[in-house]
Amino acid sequence: MALDQNLKRKLTKDISISLLIYSLPVLAIYLYFKLNNGVVADSHLALPSFLEFAKPAFENIRTWGLTVFMLVLGVIEFTAGLYDDQWTGRERKIDIISFLAPKLLLPPVIAFFSLTALPYLIPNLANTLSWVPFWGGFFLIAIADDLTQYWYHRLHHQVPFLWRFHRTHHSAPYMGMAMASRQNFIYTVFFSQIYLTATLTFLGLGLPALFVTVIKSFITLGAHSSIAWDKPFYKYRVLHPVAWVLERFISTPATHHAHHADTSGDGVGYFKGNFGNMFFLWDVIFGTGLITRKFPESYGTKSYKSEEWYAQFLWPIFKSKIEGSPLAEGVRALPISPKKETVAVSQNYLEPVES
Repeated sequence: MALDQNLKRKLTKDISISLLIYSLPVLAIYLYFKLNNGVVADSHLALPSFLEFAKPAFENIRTWGLTVFMLVLGVIEFTAGLYDDQWTGRERKIDIISFLAPKLLLPPVIAFFSLTALPYLIPNLANTLSWVPFWGGFFLIAIADDLTQYWYHRLHHQVPFLWRFHRTHHSAPYMGMAMASRQNFIYTVFFSQIYLTATLTFLGLGLPALFVTVIKSFITLGAHSSIAWDKPFYKYRVLHPVAWVLERFISTPATHHAHHADTSGDGVGYFKGNFGNMFFLWDVIFGTGLITRKFPESYGTKSYKSEEWYAQFLWPIFKSKIEGSPLAEGVRALPISPKKETVAVSQNYLEPVES
């Protein structure tokens, strides 16, 4: 189904703004060298002295530390009873498989892309950006990576066809480390910014990419956690100015939990916005954000029925056998408010798109 004309106009405007934002770190690096008469004072290959001590820690966190962090935080959530006994049966299977599968699927895919595809596609460009100062590479990747993911995420909510590959993430009736990796395998394998970051690493920005990846991972995991670490900022008046900046700059549990709510009718849930992953700033800029400092009472999609793990993880290769399931054979996705004249009469079940 064609996108609504108003949505098309907004997308065109927002994409134009995005192109400007993408260019900002490049412009900043250019001006830096112009002001320094073209002299390369340092390289990202050498960390700023005040960050040298952190390099080993970031390397270990990237390789195994984040997995340990997720497991420890998950244990704390379970111990505190924050899942309300909802992590059972099929939910447990899809969460575990979605957590383990990328660790088996993605490394060979990324290795092939980085070691075979990129040298073939851009053979003479390896390490051509190794002269960029660390701070320049850091902001270049932080913006390019997270803004690209914002758009990847947003389009999977606003384009009916793409929503089918993202709905798995929104099917969980709870928030926490158990569901943080819950995604359809196609959504995971084609995760756009993975390849963008791999390309920038190939071009010589590997060290800044390491730091961005680790910082972003902690922010996004914290936003999915059922431990509401941001509540003290809303509770104590002295912290309100900090909260005002924080909630507009990065994703917090309050803003991201709202994105996973099962309704937007309570003034708290907002699954048609709050798309930011590391930076909530994108939602502020593009007008897709809602800040209430409150948490939804329930999560997931109302049309969700407890699904077999293979239907959740491997759709459309494997379809659901559950009657009335949005993942069953012959089911189509339509926008929540389709124009009356565009709705065809059909016996097929229609699943609303979370947009």
